[in-house]
Amino acid sequence: MAQLAMQQAMDEIVDYLATIDERVDDVLRAQEDAVWADMIGVGFDIDEAMAIRERAGRVNEVTWSKVQATSATIARTQAYALRQLDALAEKMERKAKIGDLAKMAEEAESKVQGWLAVLARCFQLQDAIAVLELDRVLEAAPDDLDGHRLGLKASRQKRLDTISRSTERLMARMDAAAGTANTKVLLHPATSPAVVQSREHVASIVADFHGRLGIESGRQSLEAKRWVDAVSQVRDKVLETGAERVDASRRLGNQALDRARSVQGKLSSGIAERALRPRGGEDEERDEEG
Repeated sequence: MAQLAMQQAMDEIVDYLATIDERVDDVLRAQEDAVWADMIGVGFDIDEAMAIRERAGRVNEVTWSKVQATSATIARTQAYALRQLDALAEKMERKAKIGDLAKMAEEAESKVQGWLAVLARCFQLQDAIAVLELDRVLEAAPDDLDGHRLGLKASRQKRLDTISRSTERLMARMDAAAGTANTKVLLHPATSPAVVQSREHVASIVADFHGRLGIESGRQSLEAKRWVDAVSQVRDKVLETGAERVDASRRLGNQALDRARSVQGKLSSGIAERALRPRGGEDEERDEEG
């Protein structure tokens, strides 16, 4: 049952690699590192061992001897690919200008799928070794089979967790870059959307990769803020602010007018009172003289 499950997982990865075969070839041909060259040779040996197992129904000692020491080479290649993804994330983290972020996002878009393909191939070969290994344990020490199976399962999950952390770290940096780009779309109407589009493309690639390996991922789409939308938002904000200022000015004007009217009313009353007093005084003086 364990071998059947691993075989099904391997088939899923084979399908994944087939869908991106052309891009993978371009990336792998560009690799001159000796680690990857060793990995190609290891892959041939493991594929041959799996073919023999399928036809013979077992893994004999000669076949096992060709592949039993290949795990270290695969692990080195996996570590190398993970370092490449981490390097992309670190470079993006150090960039602040939109132009620099756009260049890094474009680089990530062009390279991520290739390195994910390398990781997928590593995972496929590691699953194949596990199948061959279980066959050997079943034949040589059947009582140890269950414990060995659990150990292989735990090791596989650890590899998945390591890959998940690396890809999530990269996507966190892509998310941050896209968020920065969306806030500066007015100043960079062409460059900012490009950053978000690169992020969306990489997110799609990573999600597909996660799905093939059975890694849960809940990333959401981050739509690029269009320049026209940004202008519209700024315009609405300006109009809103302007309307608030007009209302404030009206309130102040009305208050000033009310105060002026109040003062005018008081002045008018005072003038009227003063206008009446002299006439009353003259009449009193005339009465006294009379």
